[in-house]
Amino acid sequence: MSAKSLREYLQLLKKSPSGAVFNPWWEVDEQNDIGRNAPAIRRHQLRAYLQKRLGKAKLALIGEAVGYRGGHFSGIPMTSERILLGRKTGIAPEHSLLGITPQRTSKPGKCPDGFSEPTATIVWSTLLRFKLSSEEFVLWNAFPWHSFDPRRGMLSNRMPKKSEQAVGLPVLKTFLELFPCEQVVALGKIAAAQLEELNVNAHCIRHPASGGARLFRTQIAAVVRCGRD
Repeated sequence: MSAKSLREYLQLLKKSPSGAVFNPWWEVDEQNDIGRNAPAIRRHQLRAYLQKRLGKAKLALIGEAVGYRGGHFSGIPMTSERILLGRKTGIAPEHSLLGITPQRTSKPGKCPDGFSEPTATIVWSTLLRFKLSSEEFVLWNAFPWHSFDPRRGMLSNRMPKKSEQAVGLPVLKTFLELFPCEQVVALGKIAAAQLEELNVNAHCIRHPASGGARLFRTQIAAVVRCGRD
């Protein structure tokens, strides 16, 4: 994929649904962002992340939606600010981006070390433990934006509605065309349903959230072993 194709894909991400949906790459979180340049920082980080994995990723891991502790501020799915900055996760920052100096986009007063997302830490640490190069796997979401609870504000998550999921479907389809990985893994039922809608043959495994970490680790280990056989 060329730099032009990446720009076009970022433009595709611009078309997020209206309502209680935040677009990290094209919108400013007025209450929590460091400034008006926050979306541009997140676009830059996502572009660098994807660029480094083009033609190299063999495993695509598809989650449900961007979370407020993860991609909302990092700009990268299932990746928190703490992972980018190498703080208190045990994951070196060079694993995530490779090539640029990562930045936080949340106000330091909100979370001094940056936001941390348990799912992100579990996914990254598990995959790296299998001796996978960070460029061999690429993380994305079936619903590529952040769906939040309007009653609780931006710092919350909710399941995307069916109508919202439908808007995300062509974005997911294009992503899979850009990253034709040997193995595609769905984390949870929403990702599995979206991939099935696109007739993608995917491994469906337990999402690591809500007590699913142990089963996730067991199931993703089997997927990785299968890819090496």
